[in-house]
Amino acid sequence: MEAKVFVGELIAKARKAQQAYESFTQEQADAIVRACAKAVYDNAEYLARLAVDETRMGVYEHKIQKNLGKSKVIWNDLKTKKSVGILSRNEETGITEIARPVGVVAAITPCTNPVVTPMCNAMFALKGLNAIIVGPHPRSKKVSTETVRLMNEAIAKLGAPENLIQIIEEPSVELSAELMKAADVVVATGGMPMVRSAYSSGKPAYGVGAGNVQCIFDRGIDYAKEVPMAVEGRAFDNGIICSGEQTAIIAEEDYETVIAEFVKAGCFYIDDEATVTKLTETIFPDGVMNKNLVGVSALKIAEAAGIEVPEGTRVLLVKAPGYGKGFLLSKEKMCPVISTYTYKTFEEAVAIAQANLDVEGRGHSVSLHSYNKEHIEYAGERLTVSRVLINQICSTMNGGSLFNGLTPTTTLGCASWGNNSISENFSYKFLLNVIRVAYRLPDAKAPTDEEIWAE
Repeated sequence: MEAKVFVGELIAKARKAQQAYESFTQEQADAIVRACAKAVYDNAEYLARLAVDETRMGVYEHKIQKNLGKSKVIWNDLKTKKSVGILSRNEETGITEIARPVGVVAAITPCTNPVVTPMCNAMFALKGLNAIIVGPHPRSKKVSTETVRLMNEAIAKLGAPENLIQIIEEPSVELSAELMKAADVVVATGGMPMVRSAYSSGKPAYGVGAGNVQCIFDRGIDYAKEVPMAVEGRAFDNGIICSGEQTAIIAEEDYETVIAEFVKAGCFYIDDEATVTKLTETIFPDGVMNKNLVGVSALKIAEAAGIEVPEGTRVLLVKAPGYGKGFLLSKEKMCPVISTYTYKTFEEAVAIAQANLDVEGRGHSVSLHSYNKEHIEYAGERLTVSRVLINQICSTMNGGSLFNGLTPTTTLGCASWGNNSISENFSYKFLLNVIRVAYRLPDAKAPTDEEIWAE
């Protein structure tokens, strides 16, 4: 069947479902959103196994954690939020805000997060009484389709209209492009070519930028406490999370101490020039990330590079020959590899991070381990990123956590620096049309021209 006709049929079904769903109450919508999360939570192990077997990426145990964690934290954040009907009344401004659905949402989802991204986008869409059609990555079509089936099975028991959540079971670039053109709003999570396609679809679109999280270790911190966080973040799901720590920028006088902590936490350190070059060329043949090494273990990466490492090695720690342009280790590494750098002053540490971000990852995030508020704010004021995560595991907490105030999500906006339309964590509020009813303020008095222009 022609792509345009096929997608047209999906859209027609979605519009019929959405029109019926638009009459649901806040309580009904919330019950349906909860059911989507619970379907993934209750099937966390099953879906994790499907994901690893189909995509051949990541770590089974970590995918279980992700399925359990994301379903919990996103629902916990959404369950108290108003998204249907009157959102707020402000007597002071005279503004009443009323929510309306955007309609049909097209969600393009990646093979790196084939379960929680469809779940998250469905929860956000349904929270605002929208319908959603998922366009999965071809490499994860089976597990994403099964995720949608389980969610549909759960929400059908609550009286949700048929076809409220749909998925393209045999995805292609052509079908995804047609879907984005036909839907009312696009959410694109994946590689930059797909995100650029979303922004050129002619529809309102929310995309993400490339990750390349720079990790700075300030002086005066407890290295034994902070370093394992970076290792945990880089090892998580074999390094395919866009928020995973990519580098370790370390004060030069503490370098050996910090490296020892990395090794203690499960890293294998590589600093001789020949081996560094061999590993770099293995990860980036012809300057591009080796697709066969995306989401594979540190042991397999070492094997591919012909490097002997001990069993149990979680992360390869490699001393970079330089930073910024001209050095491939400055780029995002979608595998458990961390490149290291030294700095003399904190200002230089920030400059190193920015130079690497200028190669790849502008607008995304920086992980900063620091107890110095002045340094933290210095970094925040200068780095071209949307998030500076402090003393946390960036990989698992940057997308929102029970222990920080970031909005729980699987899609992280990267601002104009990352060619994105938002600079915050994507959420349900971007899938609402909000009407503002403006009342005349009875006691308002116009200031005089003299008052307005007074210096």
